[in-house]
Amino acid sequence: MKYLIVGTGGTGGSIGSFLAMAGKDVTFISRGKNLERFKEEGLFFKSGIKGDHQIKNARFVSEEEYTEKADVIFVCVKGYSVKNILSIIEKAAHEKTVIIPIMNGYNMGATISRDLKLGQALEGCIYISAFVESPGTIVQLGPLFKVVFGQTEGQTVDRSILEAIKNDLADSGVDTTLSSDIQRDTFKKFTFISAYAACGAYYDITAEGMQGDTEYRVTFMDLCKEIEGIGKGLGLNLDVDIVEANLTILHSLTPDTTASMQKDMAAGRKCEMDGLVFQVIRLGKSLGITTPVYDKIGKHFGFEK
Repeated sequence: MKYLIVGTGGTGGSIGSFLAMAGKDVTFISRGKNLERFKEEGLFFKSGIKGDHQIKNARFVSEEEYTEKADVIFVCVKGYSVKNILSIIEKAAHEKTVIIPIMNGYNMGATISRDLKLGQALEGCIYISAFVESPGTIVQLGPLFKVVFGQTEGQTVDRSILEAIKNDLADSGVDTTLSSDIQRDTFKKFTFISAYAACGAYYDITAEGMQGDTEYRVTFMDLCKEIEGIGKGLGLNLDVDIVEANLTILHSLTPDTTASMQKDMAAGRKCEMDGLVFQVIRLGKSLGITTPVYDKIGKHFGFEK
């Protein structure tokens, strides 16, 4: 199968690198200085799982240069960039193309599907700590690297294609789950990244600050409880204790880890505050569920009712 990675940041770079190292047919779409370095020297990949590698057995192109049709498209851009990448998805997809959003947020596949003419957009999420260290260099920290994807109720994607994607990822060394309840599973991931990003940004701390017995940890746990309530309000059959599950994920991170939203804020870039924090407040209000800790953090960062 032909794999296309749209967005070669930490998540896209890691997924594509693992696939490429396993000999899969991978093309990365990138831009700017990253693309220049990729074309000159390949992708330098520093992995906590696989060590250091220079990925050269893949193609690195701009959106304009891509002329093929992909069987699988991993969408690995920021949530606020969805509209900007619809044109490349439309250009690269055929009727049976499977599109898997690996993005921070909830119901991102549904967001893509609204304007989709070809292919089928599933829902997906990732558990990973990864980032662009410098142009052309991607870092994946620690042992955590898990991809979860699946079709939503009413979708009829060929099961053999989904199994083939799962097997390719697993063969590449990625812990992969083909979910039977992807709405639940993507929301579970959303509860972690939302609470983690909100707490980290509010206090300007790394994972270490939340891992100890501190007020930061209490805030993180309170955020998890509030967003768990929203999941129940949405009618999702959450199969774990969200607080305990998210504490387990938190302790799997290296102490210096920060959420990508926090990195973007520190660098003065556009960030995912709206999709990760403000959206939770809006959901709570629509469901009649109080979210006092989210409200406090939202107000601090300029949320307007």
